[in-house]
Amino acid sequence: MKFLDNRHAYTLLLWLLLPYALLHLLWRARKQPEYLQHIDERFGRYRLRSDKPVIWLHTVSVGETRAAATLVEELRTRYPQLHILLTHTTPTGRAASEQLYGDDVLRVYLPYDYPFAVRRFLQHFRPQVGVLLETEVWFNLIHACRRTKTPLLLLNARLSERSAQKYARYPRLTHGGLHALTLIAAQTEDDALRLTSLSGHSVPVMGNLKFDIAPPPAQLELGRYLRERFGATRPVFLAASTREGEEVLLLEALKKTAVHNLLTLIVPRHPQRFDEIAALIESHGFRMQRRSADETIASDTQVVLGDSMGEMFAYYAASDVAFIGGSLLPLGGQNLIEACAVGKPVMVGPHTFNFAQATEQALACGAALRVGDADELVIQLNSLLHDAQRMRHMAHSGERFVSDNRGATERAANMIDSALRHSH
Repeated sequence: MKFLDNRHAYTLLLWLLLPYALLHLLWRARKQPEYLQHIDERFGRYRLRSDKPVIWLHTVSVGETRAAATLVEELRTRYPQLHILLTHTTPTGRAASEQLYGDDVLRVYLPYDYPFAVRRFLQHFRPQVGVLLETEVWFNLIHACRRTKTPLLLLNARLSERSAQKYARYPRLTHGGLHALTLIAAQTEDDALRLTSLSGHSVPVMGNLKFDIAPPPAQLELGRYLRERFGATRPVFLAASTREGEEVLLLEALKKTAVHNLLTLIVPRHPQRFDEIAALIESHGFRMQRRSADETIASDTQVVLGDSMGEMFAYYAASDVAFIGGSLLPLGGQNLIEACAVGKPVMVGPHTFNFAQATEQALACGAALRVGDADELVIQLNSLLHDAQRMRHMAHSGERFVSDNRGATERAANMIDSALRHSH
C-alpha cells in the first residue's frame, strides 16, 4: 500500500471510492432518510451564505458538536461581529447543532475531501480561521487551506495508539498533512507525543473541552421530572450510549440481577437503532416503555428505551448508576465526563482506548469502576445499589475529577485568537 503514501494517490483512491460513498448514503438513508438531504453540500455547493466573516468549526457528529458548545459560546462572546459556521458529517451531528444553537450559528455539511469540493467550500465561505476538532484529518482540505492561506487548527486533538499506528503506515502523506496545519493542540500528554511524532509539530496540551461543559439547568430539571415518572424510590440503572452487540449482553446479564424492582434505562448511541433495540428488549421478555411516549412509567415496567435526542444529561440526572457504552466490546468506549459532572457513579467495560486517559483518571480517583464483562457489571451494580456510602463517595469523586480538569475552552479560544491576529 506504499503507493498511497502521497496526496495524489490518496485523491485517486477517493475517486475510486465515489460509487461506494453514494451507495453508503443510500444504505444509511434506509434508517435515516436525512442522509439524502443536502447532498449538494457534500460536493461543495451551498445555498446558505453569510453576510459576515466566519469562524469555521468542524464537528463531525453528536459527540464533537456537544463538546464544542462551550467553545462556540466563548467565540460568540469574543467575536460578535463574526458568524460561527459549524460543519458536520452526519445528520445526527447536524440535528444536535440545531437543537443546541438554533439559528445562532450557520451549519452545513463539510464536503467530501475532493480537491474541487473543498475549493468550492473555501471560496464560498472564505473563513477567517478553521478549526478541526478531535481526530479529523482531511489531506486535500488541509492542502487547500494552506494554498488559500486560511489558518487551520486541529484542537482538542486525540489520537489513540491504534490510530497512530495506522497513520504511521503512510509517513509522507501523514507528515505532509499534519505539518501543514497551522497548529495542533492535544487533549493529553500521550496524544501530544503521538501527534508530535507524526507531524513534526511541537504539540501543546490544551486539555479536553468536554470537561468544561456544565450540566444545563433545564436538563437537570428534566431529569428530576423523568425521575418522578420512573418512580422516585425505584433504583434506576442507565446504560448510556450503547453500541451494536452490547444491548444483548446487557439484557442477558440483567435477567440474573438481584436488585429488587430495578428499572433499566437503555439509551443507544445511534438513533437509527431505536426500533431495532425496542424489538430486542421485547424479544428478551422485558416489559418496556419508550421515553418518546412521555408517559408515567408503570410499576411493572422493567426497561425504558431512551429514544430521544439531546437528553443525555437528563438521563444521567434521573439515574442512580451509569454504565458508559462502547466499552463492553472492543469499540473504544464513550465519554464518561458528563456522567461524572452530574455526580453519578460510573461503570465502564474493558475497552476504553478512545478515552483512555480520562477513563484512567476517573478510575484512579474513585469516580468510576471497570468491569470485565456484562455478568460482572450486574454483580457490581447490585453491590453499588446496596452501598449508599460508596455511591456518595464515587459521586463526589466524579464532580471533583471534572472540576480539576476544566480550562480547555479558554486555551482553545486563545489559540484561535492568535491565529486570527496573525492571519491579517
